[in-house]
Amino acid sequence: MAGYQPKKRKMTAEINVVPYIDVMLVLLIIFMVTSPFVTQGVDVDLPKTHSATPASELAGDSEASFIIIEINSKGELGLSVNDQEMQRGMNLQDIVVRVKAERAISPNSPVAVGGDAATPYSDVVLVLDELSQAGIAKVGLLTDIKE
Repeated sequence: MAGYQPKKRKMTAEINVVPYIDVMLVLLIIFMVTSPFVTQGVDVDLPKTHSATPASELAGDSEASFIIIEINSKGELGLSVNDQEMQRGMNLQDIVVRVKAERAISPNSPVAVGGDAATPYSDVVLVLDELSQAGIAKVGLLTDIKE
């Protein structure tokens, strides 16, 4: 009688991808459900200007005067030229005339506008727009106001 010989199976090295497909489908469902919550935005009503151009670098030389326009939280304007004491309580037209006069004397004088942290954004944009309409194209923004 011949001996019983079991069938020999070949060993195959295959990756079982079914669990990976299950995990990928679960992740796809999670991302599809959570994506509407991630793409929420904030509505912002930005002020309008007549001429909006990006500010370039302030050009100046050592003899040029530095012109600073400040706006406090109440919307009151102030002007300082060459680190002189700030003249407060000026209106916007007076400041534009004074800045144009200083720029006529030294055309490379940099102009900077600074506002209090509580100053409405529209007040700053209004000053920048008036200066741009007056022909003063290069205006910088202050981040720390001198006092």
